[in-house]
Amino acid sequence: MMSQMPQQTALSRCPSCEEPLESGDRFCGACGYDLSAVPRRPDDNPTIAMNGSVPPPPDGAGGAPWPVVPEPGGAAPSARPPAHPPTDLPGTGPGGNALPPMPAQPPHPGAPQPPLTGPQGASQPPFTGSPVSPAAGVRFDRAPEPDEYPLQAPDPRVTAGAPTPAEGTQVCVACRAGRVDSDGYCENCGHAQPRERDHMEQDAGPVAAVSDRGLRHHRNEDAFGLGCAALPDGSSAVLAIVCDGVSSATRPDDASLAASRAASETLLTALPLGTHPQQAMHDAIVAASRAVNSLADEPATAREHAPHQNAPACTLVGAVVTSGLLVVGWVGDSRAYWVPVDRGAPPARLTEDDSWAAQMVAAGLMNEAEAYADERAHAITGWLGADAYELEPHTASFKPDRPGVVVVCTDGLWNYAEAAEEMAEILPLDAAVRPLHSARVLVGHALDGGGHDNVTVAVLPFPAPPQGAGSA
Repeated sequence: MMSQMPQQTALSRCPSCEEPLESGDRFCGACGYDLSAVPRRPDDNPTIAMNGSVPPPPDGAGGAPWPVVPEPGGAAPSARPPAHPPTDLPGTGPGGNALPPMPAQPPHPGAPQPPLTGPQGASQPPFTGSPVSPAAGVRFDRAPEPDEYPLQAPDPRVTAGAPTPAEGTQVCVACRAGRVDSDGYCENCGHAQPRERDHMEQDAGPVAAVSDRGLRHHRNEDAFGLGCAALPDGSSAVLAIVCDGVSSATRPDDASLAASRAASETLLTALPLGTHPQQAMHDAIVAASRAVNSLADEPATAREHAPHQNAPACTLVGAVVTSGLLVVGWVGDSRAYWVPVDRGAPPARLTEDDSWAAQMVAAGLMNEAEAYADERAHAITGWLGADAYELEPHTASFKPDRPGVVVVCTDGLWNYAEAAEEMAEILPLDAAVRPLHSARVLVGHALDGGGHDNVTVAVLPFPAPPQGAGSA
C-alpha cells in the first residue's frame, strides 16, 4: 500500500494544485491560484485502485462469418471470434466465452438491469477465485481537491491602469486586460488560462464525442479517439475509444491520451485489412497497454528526484459498429451502454466493471446492496499501466436485431446515470442522427449533477451508415 505524504500547512502548498510555494508568493506559479484567500480543504472521498483481476473463463468454440482478406498463398483465414444472436444482446468474453450476468445496481433498485447471458441464455458460473485483499496495491484515485476551480477575481491593485493589449493578442480570461504569455499565464494578474483539454469536442460524421474537465478537477485526465474505416467488402465500420486516467498515478492525462491514440490507430489499421472487429479490439487494447507502459520508462535520475511517483495508468473502453455487428472491449470501470432507437425495447449495459464491488458480488462474498454501499465499491481491479499485475482485455460481440445507439463513457457520466434505463432516459431520442448534440446533452447532465469527475462520452449509431453518410 502506498504511504500517504503528511499534509503541509496551507501557506507552504497551493490549495488548488498542491504546488510548493515560496514565502511571499501572491499567486501559485503552477496554476495561477490567488493565495490571498485560502479556502478550507474539503473532505476527501477517494477512489481506490487495487491490483488483482478476475481469471478468464475457459475457452469456447464457434465462429462467425466475416469479410476477410485471403492469407498470402491462398491459405484459409483463421477462425474468427463468435458473435451472438440479437435476442437480448448476449455477449462474449475473451476467446468467445459468455460474460457472467450483470449484477443489479443497488443505488437504483427500481430500474432492473437485463443480464448478459451466453448462447441460449445460459448463465455463467460465478467467479470462484480468491477474494481481493483490500490492502493489496491500494492506490487513492482522487487527491483532495477544492469543491470547484473558479477563476479568481483580479486584484484591483494589479489591474489598475494596465494597458490594453494590441488587437489579435490573446487576452486573460480573468482580468480581461493582461496578455497571455507562451506558458499560458497572464502577464498582468498571473492567472493560468484554461487548458486546451479542459473541454474537447469532435464530430467524425456518424460518431461524435465530448470531453470536459468537470467542476472539481483542476485538469482533464480523460481522452478519446474516433474514426471510420472501410472494410474489405466495401461496407463501413465506426469506432470510438474512451480512456480515463487514474488520478493517483503519475501523468494520468498522458496515459489516457497515449492509450486512446494507440488503440484507435490500431483499429483503423487492422479493420481495412479484414481483421475481425473482436480480434482487432483485443489487439487495440494490447497496443494501448504497451503505449501506457512506455510512459513509465524514464531515466533513473528522474526517480531519484521524485521517488514518490508511480507508473502512469488509465482505464479503457471502446466500441466498433458495422452494418451488422457490434463489438465492445474494455479494461477498468469505463462502460458501454446499448440504447435501442425504439425506446419500447429494453436498453442494456454491455460491459462489466473491473471493480471491487463487482468482484465481491461475483465471488459470492457480498450481495449487490452490501458491495455497492461499501466505500471500496469503485476501487478498480484492472487498468492499463506498468504496475498492473496482468493485462486481461475483455471483448464482447453482439448482433442487435434493431437500430440503436452505443454510448461509450467514463464513470464521470455513469455515476449520474448508472442503470441502463437511466442512461436511456437522458439520451436524446434523435441520438442516432445527432451524435454530437447527444454527447453534449449527456456531458451537461453530468455537470448539472455536480461534475465531481472528468466526464467523457462518445455516441455511435448502429448499424454503421454507408460510407459517406454522416450525422444530420
